[in-house]
Amino acid sequence: MQPWAVEYGTLWGYERSDGLPPVCPARIEVEFDEIGPADIDALRAAMNLPTTEPIEQRYRGRRRCFSLKVEGQIACYGWVTQGVECVGELERQFNLGDDEAYIWDCATLPAWRGQRLYSALLSQILHQFHAEGIRRLWIGASQQNAPSVQGIANAGFQQVVDVVYRRWFRLTYFWMKAAPTAPPDLVSAACHIMVNDHERQLGSVAIGYKS
Repeated sequence: MQPWAVEYGTLWGYERSDGLPPVCPARIEVEFDEIGPADIDALRAAMNLPTTEPIEQRYRGRRRCFSLKVEGQIACYGWVTQGVECVGELERQFNLGDDEAYIWDCATLPAWRGQRLYSALLSQILHQFHAEGIRRLWIGASQQNAPSVQGIANAGFQQVVDVVYRRWFRLTYFWMKAAPTAPPDLVSAACHIMVNDHERQLGSVAIGYKS
């Protein structure tokens, strides 16, 4: 464990009751697909992994992977979790309800960047889970990652909570600030999934000690 950690991020959300935003198209022709066992080796290559073991381990939990393909090849991918997911940048678990899902570890392969594939993938995932009856979708991004922030907004997600995470050895400080336009119930739901058992929440701040 490093002696300290700092992260500035934003949690974005989609609430089913807000209605379905229009599909955000890519600039090139793509095919949206859920990646299954038959494509696991292609996904390994896209993720630049030496073996398929990390992918197989992910599939043992409540995780799914989706992609955009160009001429049958994976050009962009993203993972979605229902249940519990570890968010390494914030050194915590997101504890999702049965009607929630969290999007993470998305990437566009270098050859296909600049074609708005990230926005299109997120948009298709949003529509997929809306059709499956999921109430809320979440996705996080570093505040310094401007392309990711723009892609998330393009797909129809709204900014919900800005966060600052700091850790000094084992003492943790987690500060949450609601976005001005975020509905209070969505802000409350965001804080609920992010605050962990080792922390005590005092208003917009959660203080903890990692054992």
